[in-house]
Amino acid sequence: MSSDPSTMEVPPRPELFDFHGVPMTHYFTDNWENVQNFQARPDDILIATYPKAGTTWVSYILDLLYFGQTERQRSVPIFERVPFLEVHFLSFGSGTELADNLPTSPRLIKTHFPVQFVPKSFWQQNCRMVYVARNAKDNLVSYFHFDRMNMGQPEPGDWSNYVHRFMEGKMVWGSWYDHVNGWWKKKQTYPKIHYMFYEDLIEDTGREIDKLCSFLGLSRSDEEKKRVAGGSHFDNMKKDNMANYSTIKVMDFKISPFMRKGKVGDWKNHFTVSQNEQFDEDYKKKMTDLTLKFRTEI
Repeated sequence: MSSDPSTMEVPPRPELFDFHGVPMTHYFTDNWENVQNFQARPDDILIATYPKAGTTWVSYILDLLYFGQTERQRSVPIFERVPFLEVHFLSFGSGTELADNLPTSPRLIKTHFPVQFVPKSFWQQNCRMVYVARNAKDNLVSYFHFDRMNMGQPEPGDWSNYVHRFMEGKMVWGSWYDHVNGWWKKKQTYPKIHYMFYEDLIEDTGREIDKLCSFLGLSRSDEEKKRVAGGSHFDNMKKDNMANYSTIKVMDFKISPFMRKGKVGDWKNHFTVSQNEQFDEDYKKKMTDLTLKFRTEI
């Protein structure tokens, strides 16, 4: 099995299908049994997000906080340093294998699973989890551009259809509304979830790094934390071939880069007035938990 993603054959785009009540593609269900039987360790840290909500950013921040600027960081891509638990590409191997073979401790593992799909052992081992949520409109825009350039995702179609698909939850990993609400609700009964907001990270990365450190029980000097904030700055990561996914063949950077803008409020460049009104109306119906608040601008 070749683990070099740059030599991967680009297969046809996958189809969405209903999987235990959540739209998925076979790339994230083919290894289901191994994923569900995955043996977590007590010091594992699970990074969970809806797709395109800051997953790579927070993975990178945690990697720097724990392991610093090492040779590994300059030579091993982020998707190998922080394996993607449910992924299964035949020519690339599986996320569970990568996670099992991680040389680091703690192991940083990422997932886009809605909370009900997380393997049991993570709860049994009382693992810490970092969840990152991004406002629905910017998340939708980012996911749209990602689906355009990523041949491993279903065909996105045009923008206006995509907006409706998003509102209906017909996306890989399901509905954004179910996802952010499901994890928020779980946090009320499982205290080892640190729920972060993408907008807060953009507004003050240093402050959010402080909060992460206190959640993880890490004592890092101000200088170290500054280095982490600088190293994980969007422009630096976008240029870093070990962080920007440019080595993966299924992603067509001629269409759009994996890391596009990293901004809050880009939705204003995409939504028409009527799309925005329709979206807001629909949003109100679905977001009934008023304790979970998002900002669409900062």
